[in-house]
Amino acid sequence: MQGFVYDQPATRVIFGVGTLDRLAEEVQRLGAKRALVLATPEQRKDAEDASRRLGEMSAGVYAEAVMHVPIETARKAREEAQRLGADCYVAVGGGSTVGLGKAIALESGLPILAVPTTYAGSEMTPIYGITEAGVKKTGKDRKVLPKTVIYDVNLTLTLPAKIAGPSGMNAMAHLVEGLYAQDANPIISLLAVEGIRTLAVSLPVVVKEPQNLVARSGALYGAWLGGTVLGAVGMALHHKLCHTLGGSFNLPHAEVHTVILPYAVAFNQEAAAQELNRAAEALGAKSAAQGIYDLSMKIGAPVALKDIGMPLEGLDRAAQIATQNPYYNPRPVDYAGVRRLLEDAYYGKRPA
Repeated sequence: MQGFVYDQPATRVIFGVGTLDRLAEEVQRLGAKRALVLATPEQRKDAEDASRRLGEMSAGVYAEAVMHVPIETARKAREEAQRLGADCYVAVGGGSTVGLGKAIALESGLPILAVPTTYAGSEMTPIYGITEAGVKKTGKDRKVLPKTVIYDVNLTLTLPAKIAGPSGMNAMAHLVEGLYAQDANPIISLLAVEGIRTLAVSLPVVVKEPQNLVARSGALYGAWLGGTVLGAVGMALHHKLCHTLGGSFNLPHAEVHTVILPYAVAFNQEAAAQELNRAAEALGAKSAAQGIYDLSMKIGAPVALKDIGMPLEGLDRAAQIATQNPYYNPRPVDYAGVRRLLEDAYYGKRPA
């Protein structure tokens, strides 16, 4: 067997149905006394419920998280946390809320407890992203990794199909790119294949039967695996493109991942054939790229950039940004190839 390095950051995970009941207990376990609850404006009610569960340990609710963590939002949140004397953050929601918690923790160093309500997976990674002047910059620092994650399947029951589908495909992207990561290793590859298989089975049922607890549990389990993979190994061209499109064109995060993934996989097929054959098998498809595309169609998720707000005239700029400082990728990244990839994704053509 080829040599490898396995370096997995540790996070305490509480997974199940009704696990939010343990929130106060888990905050106490962190040694915290005043927890500021973070959320988006749309999930204020969830944040207020968490605040009530914390009782006297709640420092309040800050429900101002937005996509891609604009630096201005992060600064305001830090100021509010300081004003309230918070010594811990409880992030209730998806990637936007967890991302805001990370941006605060990056400077404060205070612990984060994450309560995911989507399948984003950000809660399992030491990766942060902050958008400034229209450019999203990412970094990695273990002090932003949540100390504890509470996965409560009940919190995903109200996640509508139009959000659940793309959110699950976002997790799928972490799993697939983990297979051909520069620092891939056998343990993470096992988790990736298991996650791909679980999401491929669960997501169609989640969309068709939103109250199906078995399917919801499977999707959340797959999302946890996706976040674990994302936190353990590096990503490649797919993630670079999504960061570019999200940060520079303000496109919705999960939907961008959903649209780009099959085309990024097709781009890398020959260079990472062995790894992507494993992905195809887990998907129950002959081709990983086509299997992913067909899964997106099956769950009613978007498959074209033109349908999620990307301007046609922005494709040149996106290709330029994505190829200026490219991430590692199994196939060399070139402007012409990326430009073709983006055009195919713009129109939503089934990958060849």
